[in-house]
Parts: sequence; structure tokens; C-alpha cells
Amino acid sequence: MFTNEGRQIERTGKYGTPREQYLQELVTQFQMATDEESKERIVQHLANFAYDPYNYTFLRKLNVLELFLDCITEPNEKLVEFGVGGICNACVDPLNAQVIMQSGGIPLIITCLSSPVTNTVNYALASLYYLCNPTTRAKILKAEVVELITKYAEAGAVSVSFSNLAQAFLDKHVDR
Repeated sequence: MFTNEGRQIERTGKYGTPREQYLQELVTQFQMATDEESKERIVQHLANFAYDPYNYTFLRKLNVLELFLDCITEPNEKLVEFGVGGICNACVDPLNAQVIMQSGGIPLIITCLSSPVTNTVNYALASLYYLCNPTTRAKILKAEVVELITKYAEAGAVSVSFSNLAQAFLDKHVDR
């Protein structure tokens, strides 16, 4: 569940590592990692922390959102999946959304719509759902993007998750 300062102290205990320090250690481990499997595991772990509003300030301070966006540019599909998953978890927060948009995240997320990995596409659809607003509409609602999302909405027999999420996106953001 979501954390607050009191709950965090209770969970960490007297000798535990404070959350910001722990997240900093994960970022450092990622930067020092030489093998792909370690990087995947670390980014997946960071993405799991990105769902909790308690961590949002730490994620921004430690540039974890930018790290997620960097992962989207990697050839490793697991890093892409976990990177866009972290973006998806964090982008509901307006300040996180602003960082993502200012860091060139929208075009990167759009590229994830064409991924062969189901989770990556779902995370991208959900991220765009939350990031689409009057300021970003022109970047997101390009004809080719709407066309692709429309195809996902029509693919109910193939993937219910794509279909439902894509349809929700279209219902909220596309005038027909």
C-alpha cells in the first residue's frame, strides 16, 4: 500500500536505511552494473517504487524518471519494459508528468506502442492516457498514433487488455 512518513519509520526500524538513501543506492548500483540482468532487476525494482506517491519527490531528486526514459532507448526489451513501467507508475503525478514531458518522454513512450512485449504496450498506453492534456495533445494525438491505438481498441479478440485500455484512451482523448 501507499506509504507515509510514520509508516516508513515503522517499516524501516531503528537501524534501517531511509528510503531516499535506499533509492540512491539502487541508482548507483544501476550506474555501476556491467551486466544486463543486474540492470533489469534494478530498474524493475525502481519501477515498483514509482507507484507510491511517498517516493515521488525522491524519484525526481535522484533523476530516476530520466533513468526510466533512458531505459526506453535501450535495445534490451526488458529495460524498455521496466523503464516505461516506471514511467507509467509515476506519471499520474503532475510534477512527475512535467519532468517526463520536459525530458522528451512523449516520443519515447509513443515508440513503445510498437513493442513486441505486451506489458510494454500496456504501460505505454496507460502512460499516454495520463499524459494527454491540452498542452500535450498535439504531440500525442498524431494521426499515426491515433490509428495505432484504434487498432488496439479493435483487437479485443486478440488482447482484451490492449482493447480496453486503448478504448478508454480514445473515449477520453479523441473526438469522433
